[in-house]
Order: sequence, then C-alpha cells, then structure tokens
Amino acid sequence: MDRTLQYQDTRERILSVGEGLILARGFSAVGLSEILSKAEVPKGSFYHYFRSKEGFGVALLERYFQDYDSRIAGLFGPGRKGGKEAVLAYFHQWLEIQSANDLHHSCLAVKLAAEVCDLSEAMREELSAGMKHIVSCLAKALGEAQTSGSLSQNADVEELAESLYAMWIGASLMARANGSNLPLERAYRQTRIMLEAKDA
Repeated sequence: MDRTLQYQDTRERILSVGEGLILARGFSAVGLSEILSKAEVPKGSFYHYFRSKEGFGVALLERYFQDYDSRIAGLFGPGRKGGKEAVLAYFHQWLEIQSANDLHHSCLAVKLAAEVCDLSEAMREELSAGMKHIVSCLAKALGEAQTSGSLSQNADVEELAESLYAMWIGASLMARANGSNLPLERAYRQTRIMLEAKDA
C-alpha cells in the first residue's frame, strides 16, 4: 500500500475507534492505550499521527463536523429542501436519532460540550466553530422561510437559529441525565410553536 494511503487509513481507524469509545464514555475516561489497542495500532505510533491527546481531540471534532455537514447536506446543501421545512426536518431527525440511542449517529458535540470546554482551549474553539456553522445553516433556512412568508418578518433569524440550537443541546443533555426522551419531545413541540409565529 502507498505510504500516504496507509497513513490516512491508520489515522482514520484511530479516529473512528476513538469516536466510538468517547461517545460511549466521554473524552477524559478513555485513554490512548485503549484506543490504540482496539484500533490494533502499536502504542508507540500514536504521536506519528497526532501531537497529543488534545490534538487527537481537535482532529476528532474536525472530522465529526465534516461528516455531520455531509449528512445534513440534503436539508441545507445544494438542491435541498430549504426554508422552514428543512429546519423542522433537521430537528425531527435529531429527535429520531437520539430516541433510537444510535451510538453511531449520536451527537459528539452534545457529548463533549460540557466536558472539554474547561480542558482544552483548542478543542473548545473547534467545537465552537462547528456549532456556529450549524447555526448559520439554520439561520439561512429561516431566512428563506421569511422570504417565502412562512416565518414572521419580525423574527431575527440569527438569534432564532441560535436559540433553537441551544434549546436542543440543553434538551439532549437533560434527556441523557433523566434517561428519558421527554425533553427532546418537548423541544420539538416548542420548535414547532416558535416557527409557527407569523405577522398579523
């Protein structure tokens, strides 16, 4: 195998295995030796791919948000639904994935939001950038809803998008803490109410 391809394949395997372990237990609880053992990569090889565990965490978040962007492209990308329909579909998808407890598609941002911000400035910045991009996608779709007349012209779409995303992050954390999907179901109902507001 070409060395470049081998490097990329091994690096991707470490990130993929690491993501699964971290989604299950958290960033701090998972050690490098466990990740490398499960990925079947020699322990001494880690620093060939990442400068540190923090560097690994930054790469993990960057990879996650790139993949996430690809997954939501059908809603917000070229040829997408757009408008209020896209926003509702996005949050309904969030509800379905979290309700199914699908670890493969679970939200790494939710898992790490409360954990890494005090541990790593670099990871916090990567997390913030990824979240801001999602909010901008939501704001753009809400702007399209305003243009079509399905959303109040008085709404500040940037503020509304950020409020909705923050509500869902909070609802996801509460759902995990309570072991119940009720916070997510309530968040979806509230989302519909917030998006139904139109000009008199």
